[in-house]
Amino acid sequence: MSDVLQNEKALVVFSGGQDSTTCLFYATAHFKEVELVTFEYGQRHAQEIEVAKKIAAEQGLKHHVLDMSLLSQLSPNALTSHDMTIDTTDGVPNTFVPARNLLFLSFAGALAYQINAKHIITGVCETDFSGYPDCRDAFIKSMNVTMNLAMDKDFVIHTPLMWLNKKETWALSDEFGALDYIRTQTLTCYNGVIADGCGECPACLLRQKGLEAYLNEKGVQS
Repeated sequence: MSDVLQNEKALVVFSGGQDSTTCLFYATAHFKEVELVTFEYGQRHAQEIEVAKKIAAEQGLKHHVLDMSLLSQLSPNALTSHDMTIDTTDGVPNTFVPARNLLFLSFAGALAYQINAKHIITGVCETDFSGYPDCRDAFIKSMNVTMNLAMDKDFVIHTPLMWLNKKETWALSDEFGALDYIRTQTLTCYNGVIADGCGECPACLLRQKGLEAYLNEKGVQS
C-alpha cells in the first residue's frame, strides 16, 4: 500500500470478531487516523457490542455504535432470533441477514462523510465465507461505485481479507503482532463465547480450523 495513505483517515466496520479486529490492526498499520463503527442490530451474540467497545478502548480508537435494530424486524433469521436453530446445510445459511452489509456500508459511508474519512475497511471474505452473497467482491465493487455516486465522494472500500482463507487471516494477524490478542480478546462465536468460542457453531469451527492449520504450519501447538 502506498505510503501516501499514511496521511489519510480510515473507518473500520467493526464487530469485535476475528476478521474485523484483524482489519483494525491492518488499518492502524496503514493509516494516520482510524475510527471504528459498530452496528447494533439485535444480533444473537449481542455481547459482541461490549467486546467491540472494550477492544476500541484498549486500542485507544474513537468508536461509534449505531442503532440498526430495524434489521431484526425485517426477516426472521438465526442470527437475530434466539429461537431459531442455526442451519448451514442447504444453500444460503439461515444466519444470513438480508441487506445487512448493504445497509452497514451505506451507514458507514454516511459516517465517513461526516468524519471526513476517505477509506472504509470491512472484513468480508469470498474465500472462507459462509455463503453470504453480500460478502462477495462483486458486491463490494458495486457498492463502492454506488456510494461514491450517491454522496459525490471518492471513498475507497478496502477488503484486506477478501481472498484469504482463515489460515491466511491468522497469518496476517501474526504479521501485525496481534495473533494472541485476537485469539483471546475477540468474539466470533454465534453463541457469544469469547476467545476460542463454543467449539460447535459454524463460526467457531471455521476459526479453529484455520488457527490449527496456521499453528501447525509454524510448528506450534494450538
